[in-house]
Amino acid sequence: MRHLPILLLAGALFLTLSACSPRVKLFEKSNMMMGTFIQITVVSASEKTADEALEAGFAEVKRLEDIFSIYRENTEFSEISRMAGIKPVSIGPESYELIMRGLEIGHLTEEGFNMAVGPAVRLWKVTESSRIPSEAELARIMPLVDPTKVILDPSKRTVFLKEKGMVLDPGGIAKGYTADKVEAVLKRKGIKSGIVAMAGDLKLFGKKPGGKEWRVAIKHPRKPGETLATLDLTDEAVSTSGDYERFFMKDGVRYHHILVPETLQPARECQSVTVVAPDGTTADALSTGIFVMGPRKGLALAERLPGIGAVIVDKDGNVLVSSSLRKRIHFE
Repeated sequence: MRHLPILLLAGALFLTLSACSPRVKLFEKSNMMMGTFIQITVVSASEKTADEALEAGFAEVKRLEDIFSIYRENTEFSEISRMAGIKPVSIGPESYELIMRGLEIGHLTEEGFNMAVGPAVRLWKVTESSRIPSEAELARIMPLVDPTKVILDPSKRTVFLKEKGMVLDPGGIAKGYTADKVEAVLKRKGIKSGIVAMAGDLKLFGKKPGGKEWRVAIKHPRKPGETLATLDLTDEAVSTSGDYERFFMKDGVRYHHILVPETLQPARECQSVTVVAPDGTTADALSTGIFVMGPRKGLALAERLPGIGAVIVDKDGNVLVSSSLRKRIHFE
């Protein structure tokens, strides 16, 4: 176990944590889970309490990964896709809540966030190859990415994908949801302040030793290693979606993993979108949805939703900030 000072790298975001007070310390533990780097940081006066909380936090990550993973055979989400076009699947409360929230945020974002986009993500394989799918290939799977074909039955707590070949992909929401659940576990273990960092998704609660808010730095989408701006946050979640983490270049064109459901091509109107929200589930899904919607519609949506803030870097590098964050953001 390592104490402060530390520099926490977290996908599209990073945190700089200040030195500890004499009474309490920052304890952290990291691991590769859910296909990404996860770090949990807690504030505690007791190393024993911190150790127990950190262990419980990562146990919760594993529990949820065993439910949500689509890359393992015996998970609820794998079963959902396996039974597509065949029959409804009975699911647990976490999967039901995750899918329900995903469909709700999909509706808010004009389906910019779309959990049914799984077949297209698999076809592109952005992180595995630099092959561009043909228009004919994309047209063949277009009927499989329709979120209206995801049918939830609350009385039986089941989900049914209406067409064979559909894949429900929780990748754009599960990390934020998991961060919320881990925060709840940490609090039950007596932790009043800390950070759950899952790649570009962070849930921050309480304050740093000394009473200051946590400082979050937003990465510059076109200048590796440089900071675009910082935000001071507490009891909030923050998520960044960008075209610079998972992508390949071909003939001078950037191809990345955030796809427009109507065309199944990479979204082109933004370089990055950072969303601040009361909870990680909302921040995670909204950052993707707003990225796909584009800067004008996306910013208008953030302005309409209570408790939501957004920092959008458009395709030309212009930075748009929602009114709720204008007095809280600090540019480098």
